[in-house]
Amino acid sequence: MQSTYLTNARVLMPDRVLENSAVLIDDGCIVAIDPDGAQADRVIDLQGQTLMPGLIDLHCDAIEKEAEPRSRVLFPLDFAVAQVDRRNAAAGITTPYHALSFANNEWGVRNNKTAAEVVRTLRAFRQHSLVDNRVHCRYEVTDETSVEVLCALMDEDAVDLLSVMDHSPGQGQFKTLESYLQYMMGNHAMSREQAEEAANAKTRAKDGAVTRVETLLSHAQSRGIPTASHDDDSIHRIATMRNLGVAMSEFPITLDTARAAVSCGLPTILGAPNVLRGQSQSGSMRAIDAIRAGVASCLCSDYQPSTLIAAAFAVAAQTDLTWPQAIALVTANPADACGLTDRGRIAVGQRADLVAVAQVGCLPLVSHTWSAGRLVFSTHYLPARTPAVAIREPQRVAA
Repeated sequence: MQSTYLTNARVLMPDRVLENSAVLIDDGCIVAIDPDGAQADRVIDLQGQTLMPGLIDLHCDAIEKEAEPRSRVLFPLDFAVAQVDRRNAAAGITTPYHALSFANNEWGVRNNKTAAEVVRTLRAFRQHSLVDNRVHCRYEVTDETSVEVLCALMDEDAVDLLSVMDHSPGQGQFKTLESYLQYMMGNHAMSREQAEEAANAKTRAKDGAVTRVETLLSHAQSRGIPTASHDDDSIHRIATMRNLGVAMSEFPITLDTARAAVSCGLPTILGAPNVLRGQSQSGSMRAIDAIRAGVASCLCSDYQPSTLIAAAFAVAAQTDLTWPQAIALVTANPADACGLTDRGRIAVGQRADLVAVAQVGCLPLVSHTWSAGRLVFSTHYLPARTPAVAIREPQRVAA
């Protein structure tokens, strides 16, 4: 692999920003920061762009839309995996955890057989990947059939993160039965009668959920797989999940829930789309409020990879966090949450996962992405004709 010298960059270090600095990468690693007179096979002048660690995205289910862009319209899975790999490279996400739901026959790609095929297709594609694709398996606690499937995938070393979720109506994301029905009718083209039957089936299937969750979490923990809970909606739920050994809390519903998670050592994961939109799609707390309150550990792209870089820059513009602290939400903090000690920071010896970001008008846009020192995405933007404008907080939308 050729050595590369990145010059004239605004380098985001873990604790400070180096203006007009440089980074030398070789053999897939960062070997020097701001070196004098470095020699390299390739020199790239970043012309003042921001150089930061590659993004680490702990939860994004965009792969489901690549595989099933319309309800019950499935594309070839190898095609879908290749496309989402390219999307992540262009978004500066060098370590994506592709979130795949195991919810029996809830809909299309969330069929257990299809979801397992996507997991195995992702693994098979790794030799061709632009970025370090990983798998986040999401277990729907009302599914009585997928415990065996998920244990088999874990035994194949095909799972990098396991989360447990409960999407039954009346709690969590769906606080009322009507909110659940509207979601199923709008997102999955169900009639009202079909949505009501799905709600009833979920409610009936909650029997035995605790035992199934305990079995899966124990299996994951025995294999050293990080675990998370999803849509925690109370301090009691946090305590229950913590006692089961869960290591992260995804999308806590309220500030009190997020505070409880952080206070007992659980990193919290919130959605970048929530930051950009200024609100939750399900009526839960605003992510920016959690960040300002100091109870947001990580941001994830949730369903749209391109939002992650924009949300990190928005946080820097809208809060009192320093640039290193804002960028850590999408780099160092997710790395720490999943035990990835070789990435997430610009430091000598770290894996050379790097992203150069250009300011195009008021937008921060990825211009270059390096994955383990390999340039996997590159583009060029015309020089700005107007001064850059910080990403401002969006207007609140009335309910």
